Parts: sequence; C-alpha cells; structure tokens
Amino acid sequence: MSGPVARDERTLVVENAGYRLAYQVTAFALLIDVAYRAYALKQSSWDLLLLVVAGGLVTTIYQGVNRVLSRRWAIVTVLTMLAAAAVGAMIVLLGLR
Repeated sequence: MSGPVARDERTLVVENAGYRLAYQVTAFALLIDVAYRAYALKQSSWDLLLLVVAGGLVTTIYQGVNRVLSRRWAIVTVLTMLAAAAVGAMIVLLGLR
C-alpha cells in the first residue's frame, strides 16, 4: 500500500497552471456576459465588469508586492491602457453622432 504523493515543484506548477486557466475562463466568461447584456439585452453590467477589473488588480498588486513584474510587463500594460483609451474614445465619439 502506497502513501500519499509528496508535493513537489511539478505539483505546484500544475496546480498554478490550473488556477491560471480557471481565472482566464472565468474572466472571459464574465466579459462575454457583459457584452451580451450590453448589446442583446440593453442592460448595464458594470458590476460584472468590476469583477473582471478587480481580479486583474488583485493579481497585479500581489505580483508587484512580490517583485515579479518586469519592465516589459510595464511597457505592455501602458500600451494596452493607451489602446483601450483610444478605442473607448472612438466608441464615445462615434456614438454621439
């Protein structure tokens, strides 16, 4: 009879990959739900969108506190935020016409 399997680095990597996949599925499902509610049902879904943003903030803050964020990450994040702001501005401007 064999005992329980010891937890090693491989176990931790597989667990973390599973958590990452679960987070991504949840976040994208919420985004799809927000889009569906906005366009098909004409409902406001800011509460669900806040859940997605809050999840990203928690992850970013945790990684920042543990000093694992890189300069490349910062550049990509700033560029993404600028692109999102530009797309948002275009949507607002086109929606006003």
